[in-house]
Amino acid sequence: MGLLEGKRILVTGVLTDSSIAFHVARLAQEQGATVVLTGYGRLSLVERIAKRLPEPPPVLELDVTDDEQLGTLAARVGEHVDGLDGIVHSIGFTPQDALGGNFLNTQWSDVATAMHTSTFSLKSLTTSLTPLMKNGGSVVALDFDNSVSYPIYDWMGVAKSALTSTARYLARYVGDQNIRVNLVSAGPLSTMAARSIPGFEELAKHWPERAPLGWDVSDPEPAAKAVVALLSDWFPATTGEVVHVDGGFHSTGA
Repeated sequence: MGLLEGKRILVTGVLTDSSIAFHVARLAQEQGATVVLTGYGRLSLVERIAKRLPEPPPVLELDVTDDEQLGTLAARVGEHVDGLDGIVHSIGFTPQDALGGNFLNTQWSDVATAMHTSTFSLKSLTTSLTPLMKNGGSVVALDFDNSVSYPIYDWMGVAKSALTSTARYLARYVGDQNIRVNLVSAGPLSTMAARSIPGFEELAKHWPERAPLGWDVSDPEPAAKAVVALLSDWFPATTGEVVHVDGGFHSTGA
């Protein structure tokens, strides 16, 4: 029996087969879960990538900044599964003007877009789906270490700091529904989203040499395994936590 046998999991953020979300969906299916995907913008691409999973899942359109789509999400998911046991938040977007060393010149409109899409969406996604989580469950969001500043990450780093705080507060307010909320803070990975960050190579280049366990920027599976573990019943009393999957980089000094 797999770790997620019989569970129903919604996974956001699958765009290519190099994404953490894709490997979460794959491992979840291999561990016995029924998976539903959401996509934004390029649904045909998500549907094509979904066919590479062990069992091609349904793909639903979701713009997490669109209240109308969020309002119908539970009903649309309910057409494919009779409830949910887990949600994976793998969503982030920051306009280019809010990255790449432009921190001091970034306009509020770009910051607001980053915060709405990358941070507030954790709350809005979760609350839109809690009607399907009648027996509780697990929400896992993908994070990036924000205990220090990094070159070029700029307002995305601020959005990730806010995501960490949002997860703590969300854990507080949904705990009475037996819903856990945790974060997996992955090291830099060479995904499509990462490659859109100007200077990503500069951000990532020190990881393999400083991480005690080393780090492979081309391997999303360690982070995906951590997400699947947190979706399982093996962490029944863990919520508001950040699990670092970065080779230990976050724990080291100069």
